[in-house]
Amino acid sequence: MPRILVVDDDPLVGQTVEANLERAGFEVTVADGGEAGMRALETASFDVMLVDIFMPHMRGFESVRIFHERAPATPLIAMSGYAFASLDASAPDFLKKTLELGATRCLRKPFTSAALLTAVNECLAGH
Repeated sequence: MPRILVVDDDPLVGQTVEANLERAGFEVTVADGGEAGMRALETASFDVMLVDIFMPHMRGFESVRIFHERAPATPLIAMSGYAFASLDASAPDFLKKTLELGATRCLRKPFTSAALLTAVNECLAGH
């Protein structure tokens, strides 16, 4: 049974993702924020990580970079409620930035259960 780590400071997001993944047959560990996610990585291994891009106590994209450095062989799905790209050319392209920092896939909140499962299964298939 694939093990998934979900790191998000919003308890509702964590619970929703957990419920969807468990229903699909995955073993899920939810960490409330970056520090709890780091502790989870120290005590267990995971097949996929879902990590919120912007969390308290981590500046900007720091969470994606740090989680990728700690577990470079584990596919990482970056999640954010911010738009990833804008028609405004000066706006940062969050998707591109997370991929440069090691993310395998990106999900924009709110995302559907189907989009979540597709991203996780693509990561598992490519791993």
